[in-house]
Amino acid sequence: MNAAVRAVVRMGIYVGAKVYFIHEGYQGMVDGGDNIIEATWESVSSMLQVGGTVIGSARCKEFRTHEGRLKAALNLVKHSITNLCVIGGDGSLTGANLFREEWSGLLNELVEQGLVSEEEVRSNSELHIVGMVGSIDNDFCGTDMTIGTDSALHRIIEVVDAIMTTAQSHQRTFVLEVMGRHCGYLAMVSALACGADWVFIPEMPPEDDWEDVMCQKLSENRAERKRLNIIIVAEGAIDCHNKPITCDYIKDLVVRRLGFDTRVTILGHVQRGGTPSAFDRILASRMGVEAVLALLEASDSDNTPACVVSLVGNQAVRLPLMECVQMVKVQKAMDEKKFEDAVRLRGRYFTQVSVYAASVIYVTTDFHPQSSFNVAVLNVGAPAAGMNGAVRSAVRVGITEGHKMFAVNDGFEGFYKGQIKEIKWGDVGGWTGQGGSLLGTKRCWFLMLQAYVGLLELSTARDKYNEFCVPMVMVPATVSNNIPGSDLSIGSDTALNAITDTCDRIKQSASGTKRRVFIIETMGGYCGYLATVGGLAAGADTVYIYEEPFDIRDLQANVEHLTQKMKTSIQRGLVLRNENCNENFNTDFIYQLYSEEGQGVFDCRKNILGHMQQGGAPSPFDRNFGTKVAAKAIQWVTKTLKESFKGGRVFTNSPDTACLLGMRRRAMVFQPVSQLRDETDFVHRIPKEQWWLKLRPLMKILAKYKTSYDVSDSGQLEHVTQIRPRETKTSADI
Repeated sequence: MNAAVRAVVRMGIYVGAKVYFIHEGYQGMVDGGDNIIEATWESVSSMLQVGGTVIGSARCKEFRTHEGRLKAALNLVKHSITNLCVIGGDGSLTGANLFREEWSGLLNELVEQGLVSEEEVRSNSELHIVGMVGSIDNDFCGTDMTIGTDSALHRIIEVVDAIMTTAQSHQRTFVLEVMGRHCGYLAMVSALACGADWVFIPEMPPEDDWEDVMCQKLSENRAERKRLNIIIVAEGAIDCHNKPITCDYIKDLVVRRLGFDTRVTILGHVQRGGTPSAFDRILASRMGVEAVLALLEASDSDNTPACVVSLVGNQAVRLPLMECVQMVKVQKAMDEKKFEDAVRLRGRYFTQVSVYAASVIYVTTDFHPQSSFNVAVLNVGAPAAGMNGAVRSAVRVGITEGHKMFAVNDGFEGFYKGQIKEIKWGDVGGWTGQGGSLLGTKRCWFLMLQAYVGLLELSTARDKYNEFCVPMVMVPATVSNNIPGSDLSIGSDTALNAITDTCDRIKQSASGTKRRVFIIETMGGYCGYLATVGGLAAGADTVYIYEEPFDIRDLQANVEHLTQKMKTSIQRGLVLRNENCNENFNTDFIYQLYSEEGQGVFDCRKNILGHMQQGGAPSPFDRNFGTKVAAKAIQWVTKTLKESFKGGRVFTNSPDTACLLGMRRRAMVFQPVSQLRDETDFVHRIPKEQWWLKLRPLMKILAKYKTSYDVSDSGQLEHVTQIRPRETKTSADI
């Protein structure tokens, strides 16, 4: 939430509005007084890495009454606040919309009581509202992810990873309860991320014989020498008769039926706390800026409906608030035992994840192959966290599709050396939480873009070798996120969290030493994704990348900007540099330049992050993104195999059967690699167009640089608008 607050405050000030904090939520709005204070640029400094919300949040029964909303209206009018940005769940947003609908009537009452003047009513005649959903449950329709969900998943996975070491040592079964009284998203996604054996969620209750099926799977796993079992339970889990399923009941069942040493862990409110993840910081920052733009546009029209800023695919969009709220009818569907409708009402993202969960969790090994197809999986290029989860998903989904699955060791080198062996269901157990590449991956001297170019070469060679006339699909996995045809790659989120965590620690080290600037070098080759998005998540002052050329004048302007910053209460600086951003202005040069020019004002330190960005346990996002994209790839392979099977053999040489599966804006799409040639800068190993470059103006605005912000690809706008900083105050107070 703090990243969203920071973005709203700084974007609001940037466009010339007065911005106010309302402390303690609706209670502060009702009580007024010191709860409503004007925010400054410096007042939101050092907020990015803080969990919770620094302006407070409180439940308010009084706001649910007409009298309470009347008090709140009076306090807003006295401060000339005509725009509200509300960060909360569907209850908070519904309350805000009711407040907006009653606004005119509330103003009339205040006039009749002599509490406000006619002039005050005229200048505050309209109240505009925009919402951002802050909820760890991810239970709001219309958005793929809500603010806070990814951080909650980080807390859960950290606990599960720690527990798994104990469980493996003692050969135990652990039953973990996670939050989710009405929504099972956290349970389902954490089960996918940690490779759980079973998961219970409210929207998908098990059949009547679930006890037998679950115990069968647990015993099969133990027979395959698996030393631990993990069962994830949402706190609101029920059976198909709406009877609660508790952790204690599951524990007693496992002990009674199987005799396994079983422990119960209830995570509780630890899931709400801790440092926010890189994903949440970026999501909240994008949403906060979008919210301010939505409020500014609403000021021009009296009939603009209240909207909520949402994430669909990889885009921030605006959706009608009440339409999204009214879609949340899941509880009614569950009460009526319409569980398929409940899953559908959760939205497309929840539905997709539930399908993948069913593919890799709810399946026992008691089935027989139904196809004669052999499918191989290999990792190519540098290792990226999440690769192992993707391989696990591909293998298990392939087996459920009836294929015989094979693993290729050491990438293309192992492929041509024949290092290929069959891989079975149990062979990939426990892979999701491990970093690197368990299959092995080597760089080949004859490849530049590794897997991408390799697939191009294989598809081109179809004219010469019939053996390559089979379906081939590539799943993007690289920390650099530089694959043409995909906005996101497996591994980049884990690398971003490593960068963000390091930057947090570096900034903390400066808390006792004023006037210090840190120069940090990130990986990425010629691609500036890690530096840019990492800089946005860490609150960097400047980020140097190859895609945005700079010269000595730019460096001088940046030094002057930091010099001015040192005169404020924020006496520290953070500068990120992509490793190949400039051949001559390397990290040492920039460090020495800043040190020389900053003499007497600030001192400098430098840090090269190196390969720590490739290591570590994969983040929840990378684990689940890898699971989903690999499952979708295998489903496509299955479909293509069946379509190309003729005369007792598989044969296909059409371009659309050698594809890259990537996230493009709002959807996952299969794209023939031959069509991606024109989109690729092969010399610098980057796409010619990169979506994240549109985040750079946003990053500069939040660092207090004067720049223009192109919102042509933002929200629901269909025309190009340039938002520039205003020199004078505006009546649009937020």
